[in-house]
Amino acid sequence: MTDPSRNVYLDNPDLRWQIEHGTDWERLVPVVENDFRAPDAPASVEEARELYAAVLEEAGRIVAREILPYAHELDTDTPRLEDGEVRYPPRYERILAQLAGADLLGLPVPRELGGMGLPLVVNFAVAELLARADVGLMTRYGFHGGIAIALLLYAALEGSATVREGRIVDTRFREAIEACARGDAWGAMVLTEPDAGSDLAAIRTEARCDEHGRWRLRGEKIFITCGDGEHHLVLARSEPDRPGLDGLSLFYVPRHRTEDGARVRNVEITKLEHKLGHHSSPTVSLLYDDAHAELIGARGEGFRLMLRLMNGARIAVGFEGIGLCEAAYRQALRYASERRSMGRLLREHELIADMLESMDTGIRAMRALAFEAATHVELEQRLTLRLRLEPPSQPAERAALEAQLAHHARRGRDLTPLLKYVASERAVHYSRLNMQIHGGMGYMTETGADKLLRDALVLPIYEGTSQIQALMALKDRLGGVLRDPLGFVRAGVQARLRARTRGGLEASLWEAERIAAAAIEHVLWRILGAKLRRSWSGRLDAKGLLERFEARFRRLWSDWDARRDFAFGLLHAERLTRILADLETARVLVRQARRAPEREELAERFLRRALPRMRAELGHVTSTELDPERIVAALTPASPTNHDRQESPA
Repeated sequence: MTDPSRNVYLDNPDLRWQIEHGTDWERLVPVVENDFRAPDAPASVEEARELYAAVLEEAGRIVAREILPYAHELDTDTPRLEDGEVRYPPRYERILAQLAGADLLGLPVPRELGGMGLPLVVNFAVAELLARADVGLMTRYGFHGGIAIALLLYAALEGSATVREGRIVDTRFREAIEACARGDAWGAMVLTEPDAGSDLAAIRTEARCDEHGRWRLRGEKIFITCGDGEHHLVLARSEPDRPGLDGLSLFYVPRHRTEDGARVRNVEITKLEHKLGHHSSPTVSLLYDDAHAELIGARGEGFRLMLRLMNGARIAVGFEGIGLCEAAYRQALRYASERRSMGRLLREHELIADMLESMDTGIRAMRALAFEAATHVELEQRLTLRLRLEPPSQPAERAALEAQLAHHARRGRDLTPLLKYVASERAVHYSRLNMQIHGGMGYMTETGADKLLRDALVLPIYEGTSQIQALMALKDRLGGVLRDPLGFVRAGVQARLRARTRGGLEASLWEAERIAAAAIEHVLWRILGAKLRRSWSGRLDAKGLLERFEARFRRLWSDWDARRDFAFGLLHAERLTRILADLETARVLVRQARRAPEREELAERFLRRALPRMRAELGHVTSTELDPERIVAALTPASPTNHDRQESPA
C-alpha cells in the first residue's frame, strides 16, 4: 500500500516541531558553524535554521516522490553478487544519484571537504525520512556521511588534521572523505566474525606489521552491512599476546588498491547474504588475505576508537526505528480509517483506537528522546574536534569547554543505549500491531505490512543487540550511583517527597523518578548484599571484629567478579533499561511542556501510559520469585535421577 504523501517532512508536524522548536539551535549552531567565521557559512542562527529547513524539505520531497512509491520494487529487485562485485538494480542507482545530486549524502561533512557542513541532528532527521520509505536504502545513506565523519574524527584524535581560521586545510583520509561526501564511494564498519558477534573480545582477524611498518590483515568477517563499500574500518587483533579488547587495533582498509598501475582487489567479497528483510541493502562476507591496511591511532586502542563510530551508528538506528514506526503507524491508521467492521470504522473500536493512540504517543515520545540524545552526541563530537584542532589559548576558556564536553559525553552515553533499545524494540512491536490491525490483509504481501515487520526484526540485533544496550545502561547507571551514593540517596528521597506533594504533570514526573530510584536501589542492594555475604567467611566473634569488618569492606569495593557479583543486576538489565528509557523520555517531554504549552497533552498522554508500565517493571525487579541462581540452575543439565530413568520390567 503506497503512502500518498507528497513530502514526508512537511506532512509530519511532530518532526517539524522538533526542528522548529525542540532543538536548541542557539547552542548548537555556533558550535557547528565555527562561530560563523567561514565565508560560505550561514551568517546567523536564523540563517542557518532556514538552510536546515530547506534541506529537510528537499529531502522530504525526494523521499515522497522518488523512493516511497517504489518501496515494493526495492524489496523485490535486489542487489546481486557477480564476479566478486555487488551489482545494484537501476532503480536503486537512480535514487542514489538523486540523493547525491541534492548533496544529501555529505550533509554532515565540512564544506571544505565537499559536504554541506550541516549538523548531525539534520543528518539523522533525513535518515528518519528515508527509513519511513525503505530502511535498506537509509542504511546505505548512513555509510556515506557516517564513515566520512568518523575518518575526520579519527584524524583529529591522532593529530593528522590541520585547521586554520575554523576551516580544515589538510587531513589524513581526505580523498576518502571527499569521495563519500560526493556519493562516489561509501564505507563499512567491519567487526563481526564467525565466532565473534557481540563478544568483540573474541575477534581473531590478524593484523601483522612487517619490518617496514606496513600492516597486513588476514581473516574472515561476516554479516557486514554495505561491506561492498570502498572504505573499510576494521577491528583486528594486532597484539596476539594481549587477550581480549586490549589487543585490538583499528585499521583503514581500502577494498581496492593500485598495483603496477592497475586497480586490484584488496578485499574479497565471498558471499552475499539472503536475509529476511533489508533486501535493498547488501550484507556480505569478506576475506582479508594479506590485505594492505593502515593503522588508525595507536596500537591497542581499536575498541575505544570503534566505540565512537558505534555510538553514532546506534543513534542512527534509533532514528531508523522511528522512521519505520512512523510508516507502520500511517499504514495502520489509513487502513483503520477506511475499513469498516461491525458497523463502525476500525479506528472507532476501542481496542484498535488504543493500539493507534499508543503508537502515535510512543513515536512522538521516542522522537523527543532521539533529538535529545543526538544533540548531546553531536555537541560531544564537535567539542572534541574543537579542543583537538583549535584549543583555546586561555586556560579558563579551555576548562569551560572541557567541562561542557564531559557533560555532553556523559549524557550521550546515558541516552544512546536507551534510544537504541526502545526504538528497536518498538519498531518490531508497532510493525506487528500494524499487521494485526490489517487482519488477514496484513498477511498478504500487497499491503506492505509484511515488509515493515521483516525490516524491523533486525533492529534489536544489529549495532549491538538490545541485551547489549541493556547491559551498558545497567553498568553506567550503577557505576554512577557507586561514584556518588549519597547524591543518589538524596535524589531518591527528594523524588518520594515531591511525588506526594506536587500536583499535575510535575507529580507524574516525580512518580517516574521515584519508581526508577526504587528499582536501581533494589538492584544495588541485592548486589551488595549478596557480595557481602559471600565475602564474609567464618563466624563472628568479638576478637578482631572491627579489623575483620574493615578488611572485608575494603575488599567489597576493590574486588569484583562481573558474572558472579552482578548476577541479579544482569537478570533485570532489560527491565531496568525500560524503566530508565521511560524516565528519560518523560524528563524531555515535561521539559518541553514547561516552555511550550502545546506539548503538555503529549507529555500527559505519555506519562499515563508510562507509569503503569514502570510500576509493573518495578514489581518484577523487586519480586522474590525471580532469582538468577534458580533460573540458571533450571537450565543446567543435571545427572539423571531415578524419576528420569526408565524402569525395567519386573
